Amino acid sequence: MDRRRYLRRGVGLSVALFAGCSSPDTGSATTDSGGTTTTTTSTAGSTDDGGVYVQTFLEEMAMAGRTRAGEYEVALLFTVPHRFWTVTGEERSVVPIDDDDAVHLMAVVWDRETRTVLPGTGLSVEVNRAGRLISEEVIYPMLSQRMGFHYGGNFPLPGDDTYTVDVSVGALPENGVRTTGAFGGRFADPATGTIDLEYSPATRASVSSRDVDQGGSPGALAPMEMGVPVGRAPEASALPGESVGTARSGDARFVETLLDDPPTGVNGTGPYLAVSPRTPYNRLDIPGMGLSASLTRGDSTVADEALTRTLDPNLGYHHGTTLPATESGDRLRVRVETPPQVARHEGYERAFLEMPDMELQL
Repeated sequence: MDRRRYLRRGVGLSVALFAGCSSPDTGSATTDSGGTTTTTTSTAGSTDDGGVYVQTFLEEMAMAGRTRAGEYEVALLFTVPHRFWTVTGEERSVVPIDDDDAVHLMAVVWDRETRTVLPGTGLSVEVNRAGRLISEEVIYPMLSQRMGFHYGGNFPLPGDDTYTVDVSVGALPENGVRTTGAFGGRFADPATGTIDLEYSPATRASVSSRDVDQGGSPGALAPMEMGVPVGRAPEASALPGESVGTARSGDARFVETLLDDPPTGVNGTGPYLAVSPRTPYNRLDIPGMGLSASLTRGDSTVADEALTRTLDPNLGYHHGTTLPATESGDRLRVRVETPPQVARHEGYERAFLEMPDMELQL
């Protein structure tokens, strides 16, 4: 896949300078402090323990514009280019900054009725300049500390001008995400919206990056605050059903809950297991996994099921399946069959790859 562009409606820019770090579910808080302002991201190395760490830079971001595409809302932001890592299976590959890269474009897709970020739609952009096609690209699904799940990439820009950008959003079911409850039947159609973007000296001057003193330490920068929703998993205490517990694998948290009955839209009857993966800091959704679960009772396996990626207004983004009736003392084992197949910004590139099985007792 390739990447291109940033976008802007013909209005003033809104620049985010919000920073900081948040503590994990259990742990001490960390903070960041500013360093030297730079025009590119830091190339400092990360921790070697496979965990999440504070990214080594803090970027200023600008709101490029927003558009409605069918029942989707799309926001596009940009900042200075940075390197990131793509993931294929369990292998990651760095995408460096090219000499002609001008901006790092970031797009967030959400339901405008509930402001729920929609992971797994897929997103492509078509950029035209004076009626001539400049680029037509599918951009990467990504996970970053400041934006959570989004689509993005580094893009060269051929010169100062106003561009017309068509943003195409895919359908959740086509990408293997089931919708349940009040979301049932929604997000089933692709749609396209258009934004005019301006690339000019003013836009280039509005974004920059500075070093973070605590970069490389365990922790994470807090998400941005620019009026755009960030894909956060629900608080464990807010989930319906009976809590099974929270397990950890590959530095991700997996909140597991059991409902008496499945949400509307799930085939089958009986208890419904919902597993919600999130980052250890800020509860950001981690999409793109493949999960399975087995239920054992004594020496017998009662069930062994693949979990379906699901979006539900009450359970949020999760992986779910129905199970036979459970009994006290049953053991639940959750396996990560495929780690998150999303690109990662710095701070996440060593995490969420080696993910051992998790076991909880009911």
